[in-house]
Amino acid sequence: MAVFSAIVLFVMGAALAFGGGWLVALGGSWYYLIAGLACLVTSALLFVRQPAARTVYALVLAGTLAWALWEVGFDWWPLGTRGGIPVLVGLWLLLPWAVGDGRRWDFGRIALAAVIVVSIGVAGYALTQNPHEKSGTLAAGAGEAVLQAGSVPDGDWHHYGRTLQGQRYSPLTQINPGNVAQLAVAWTYRTGDVRREDDVEETTYQVTPLKVGNLLYLCTPHHIAIALDAATGEERWRFDPEIPLDPNRQHQTCRGVSYFAGTDLQAADEACATRIYLPTSDARLIALDARTGRTCPDFGEDGAVDLWANMPNQKSGYYYSTSPPVVAQGLVIIGGAVNDNYAMDSPSGVIRAYDARSGALVWNWDSGNPERTEPLPPGATYTPNSPNSWSVSSADEELGLVYVPLGNRTPDQLGMGRSDAVERFSSSVVALEIGTGRVRWVFQTVHHDLWDMDVPAQPALLDLTTDQGTRPAIVIPTKQGDIYVLDRATGEPILPVREVPAPGGAIPEDFTAPTQPVSALTFNPSTLRGRDMWGVSLFDQLACRIAFRSLRYEGRYTPPSLEGTLVYPGNFGTFNWGSVAVDPVNQTMFGMPTYVAFTSRLIPADEISPDARANAGEAGLNLNVGGPYGVIMQPFTSPLGLPCHAPPWGYVAGVDLRTGTVAWRHKNGTIRDAAPVPLPIRIGVPGIGGPIITAGGVAFLGAAIDNYLRGYDVATGETLWEQRLPAGGQSTPMTYEADGRQFVVHVAGGHGSIGTDAGDYVIAYALPRN
Repeated sequence: MAVFSAIVLFVMGAALAFGGGWLVALGGSWYYLIAGLACLVTSALLFVRQPAARTVYALVLAGTLAWALWEVGFDWWPLGTRGGIPVLVGLWLLLPWAVGDGRRWDFGRIALAAVIVVSIGVAGYALTQNPHEKSGTLAAGAGEAVLQAGSVPDGDWHHYGRTLQGQRYSPLTQINPGNVAQLAVAWTYRTGDVRREDDVEETTYQVTPLKVGNLLYLCTPHHIAIALDAATGEERWRFDPEIPLDPNRQHQTCRGVSYFAGTDLQAADEACATRIYLPTSDARLIALDARTGRTCPDFGEDGAVDLWANMPNQKSGYYYSTSPPVVAQGLVIIGGAVNDNYAMDSPSGVIRAYDARSGALVWNWDSGNPERTEPLPPGATYTPNSPNSWSVSSADEELGLVYVPLGNRTPDQLGMGRSDAVERFSSSVVALEIGTGRVRWVFQTVHHDLWDMDVPAQPALLDLTTDQGTRPAIVIPTKQGDIYVLDRATGEPILPVREVPAPGGAIPEDFTAPTQPVSALTFNPSTLRGRDMWGVSLFDQLACRIAFRSLRYEGRYTPPSLEGTLVYPGNFGTFNWGSVAVDPVNQTMFGMPTYVAFTSRLIPADEISPDARANAGEAGLNLNVGGPYGVIMQPFTSPLGLPCHAPPWGYVAGVDLRTGTVAWRHKNGTIRDAAPVPLPIRIGVPGIGGPIITAGGVAFLGAAIDNYLRGYDVATGETLWEQRLPAGGQSTPMTYEADGRQFVVHVAGGHGSIGTDAGDYVIAYALPRN
């Protein structure tokens, strides 16, 4: 047994010494090298059965404890994983046969036992601490809900964010903190649209249904439109556009449909008096009769508009719409997604407005040619490869403005050759006149974006109480963690925005912006350090430290490089398309900030093998065909596949928008569905999807990588209710009233690249009838 102990300590010491020496050569911590050498000394003493081995190892363990406390304090997860294996080895060495000296309690055994007891005590105390959380209460405000022309009945949900304002706020109050724990499944519907073997990796179910009258409207990942009875979940109609699969698509998803009931349409009892607009992944916009699901033949050509019209660089699968259009003032306003980093010659990011009745093109706004908004003649094309809008827009019909979140020109990591117009509009929100498409104002969130920091989320609109009186506000969540609060009439900041110096040193062909904007309201994480690297043991943590020191990283906005750059927050986004939920009465915000680092490495085009697996999704090798460099993007993970930086990786947070202060922040989600052992340990996990908020004081959110839908107390962030889902819940819920009951509906279908369980479930929850 002593020989076995010696072998264990030799392997442990050799691994730590070798890796530690490598880390020291990179300028990192000396701990691993010193600990490794000490373990080798312990191994030698064990091999010759010297009780002094315990004394040496007691010093190793005491040094480990002191080093861990110095680096991370009483933060349990990084503290526990630093000391876990060393403490277990120490417990083994306490056993009589581990050293071969019987049961005699000499100085070494006593010292080792004492250090182990202290280590366990420190770990126990750390378990009681929550250094990353903030407790508090969101105070009630004195605002008024924004009610505009065409406002939505309290019990309905007519738009993606319930209203054109994108607030994800419902005035319903039947469900409240006192009774939300009683929510139970009222009905379940299966769409039948399941993930297929030949689907692209990014096949995801992200839809938020609409509720109008007594019907729910939704779409599936393959763009089948469905209407359900809102009270029972029974299918009323189904429309399948029969879209062929295309391996060229980067995404296969449908986030929602749009509804229209214009007063100038036909009489209410005629066909297509009310309409559902369905965007598709083969680049069509289809108008359906909201009552029957049949196409509206007077819209476009046989009920559809071809979004490839006037589009340059037409290649199947390279352009499509994943998000529902905005329907405002009799117009259907739609953008589209392009495949990121597939090719230099990409379609245009044009925004187009179509007449809601006829489907005639009324205006087009091309960010590469922003002054020309009149429809193009046949044969003309929009600007190729201009910034696009793949997410959801908001609108203020009283101001006559639509607010469009814009992405970056592809390829995202190569900024050379961008025009002045592209530099102006990339990664921004632009306010366009609903009637004409002309630019009213633009606010850029990243200058010369080289990191795929698209504005990914629907902006939320509300009237905000300030020292200067009530102001029309727009709340803009971003991938990099900043939340900008602007005057939506002018684009001027309400909460301060400052420019801060940014890292330089781009590749020779490119450049970086000298400064970048930072909002006073930000969830941007602190700059990573070596001590922030993490693993479930010292060994994978050491591997992460070596990887960290091998990458280029000077903080947020470190430019892409040939040696590899750490991008944090990564392009997964602190906030993504799920956006945030805003209470316009209390003037508060509920959000789900997520933290996952990515790596980005440029590869010269002539070094890429023609047989390399490429463009299988956003992660991995992306070719940028026709450009000088491809790019490899990956989550920054350990050899075990876990994030290399310490948890928490996901939170829920409550914000007072009047002051821009975070009232509370709590870890969100467990490792139950991500760990080899399904334990519901609340560590704070990543998520993608969005929250909703209700006047009853409860917020609802799925999204996290564990399969749960949860209800939260909006005032404190406390989790009041959670329900196990049959599949991944990477979507945004909604709520409505039917037959006197308030329902909460969530879609559970999973997310391809995140790897959550696939499914086809639409689940409604309600309080018991009694």
